[in-house]
Amino acid sequence: MSTLMVQGTTSDAGKSTLVTALCRWLIRQGVAVAPFKPQNMALNSAVTAEGGEIGRAQAVQAQAARLAPHTDMNPVLLKPNSDTGSQVIIHGRAVTTMNAVAYHDYKAIAMQAVLASHARLSAAYPVVMVEGAGSPAEINLRANDIANMGFAEAVDCPVLLIADINRGGVFAHLVGTLQLLSPSEQARVKGFIINRFRGDIALLQPGLDWLEAHTGKPVVGVLPYVMDLHLEAEDGIDRRQIDKAAQVLKVVVPVLPRISNHTDFDPLRLHPQVDLQFIGPGQLIPAADLIILPGSKSVRADLAYLRTNGWDNAVARHLRYGGKVLGICGGLQMLGEQVHDPLGLEGPPGSSAGLGLLAFSTTLEEDKQLRNVRGRLLLEDAEVNGYEIHAGVTSGEALASPAVRLDDGRHDGARSADGQIFGTYLHGLFETPAACGALLRWAGLAQVQAVDYHALRERDIERLADLVEQHLDTDLLRTLCGVAPCTN
Repeated sequence: MSTLMVQGTTSDAGKSTLVTALCRWLIRQGVAVAPFKPQNMALNSAVTAEGGEIGRAQAVQAQAARLAPHTDMNPVLLKPNSDTGSQVIIHGRAVTTMNAVAYHDYKAIAMQAVLASHARLSAAYPVVMVEGAGSPAEINLRANDIANMGFAEAVDCPVLLIADINRGGVFAHLVGTLQLLSPSEQARVKGFIINRFRGDIALLQPGLDWLEAHTGKPVVGVLPYVMDLHLEAEDGIDRRQIDKAAQVLKVVVPVLPRISNHTDFDPLRLHPQVDLQFIGPGQLIPAADLIILPGSKSVRADLAYLRTNGWDNAVARHLRYGGKVLGICGGLQMLGEQVHDPLGLEGPPGSSAGLGLLAFSTTLEEDKQLRNVRGRLLLEDAEVNGYEIHAGVTSGEALASPAVRLDDGRHDGARSADGQIFGTYLHGLFETPAACGALLRWAGLAQVQAVDYHALRERDIERLADLVEQHLDTDLLRTLCGVAPCTN
């Protein structure tokens, strides 16, 4: 059984993408592989079949490995609810909320969960493909590290180091990171991968030769910059522009400080008939057909932020002019009359007034609701698949007009009597083509082009595996993965 770890010189160097690519490449070789990330800090999460919570990047990597997502693939998930504190999720379940200093002391306990999950995956799969977090050279985080070299040393696995040349300074990133590691950690690094290269590789070759001579380590390959590649981001919002049809639906999403599961909007961003615009602090909400209030890890604080920016007044004005408003999870809770947090789960205990657009109130409770669901949107009786991740329990007369009828007999969300407001706890509802089409027609798009988001993601996973075959030293990769040499 083999374990190979991908670490990066920076956040967003391409670790998640490379692990996804390597998982599908191994599957093509007939090798069963499981993705693994010891510790993840992200507000984008997925629900596993057993009702646990993991980072969405690991769910995508599981798809690349043709596996169902499992909590062992991401045993420690940190969901920030302030600048200094996070909810700590172990093996899919929230166990506590603590600040950074307290978590530093908690890492020894978290490491036991990490090693237990890795042991189970190693026993079940010939290869475990591991993604690090951030950079292994973050000196202030080296003590008790469970996310990068601390894990690699504990399980004695080789490491590949990836850097993003598009940021600039790629050789400084690679050499500097290596220099900041201990001798045993330096020996663990078996090669470099340069990501997002644009141009003539011949112009880069002198630098590659110098890097190998200076460090004594091979360059495993150089991956090209791919403009139209889409995989769900762990945390950063993807703002790349995509060519659109002549007639589009204008959709606006206010970006809240603790926005969660912004991957809900990826299918809209990729849809040729949707002009999706994220609005940041200090920006006015422009004229639009649809405003979507997103999920939030700190609903009361984000409500206050929404008001500070004047977005509450913009939503009210938008409705007066006949626009549509959709609230998802925390956004649904904001649409109501009150949000109560008596236990202080997301901040100081207390209550906040909602936007008062739907007649219900929400109380945050300690037990989080985690489930994958199927049902029908009550707009057009359209099929919808999604998932719930929320601590809020919502009650009130507006729920008598629900948004979704679930297959388990429950109803979800609410709709306004005038049909302008639609709220639901379901994340991922735009990923089902029928539900996406129904919501876009409700928002004002007469003729909707069907787009299969899952097929688009599968296409891009296959493209990533192609890049591994074309641009990386696959013989070295096979050796590091403990896979027999290719005989073709």
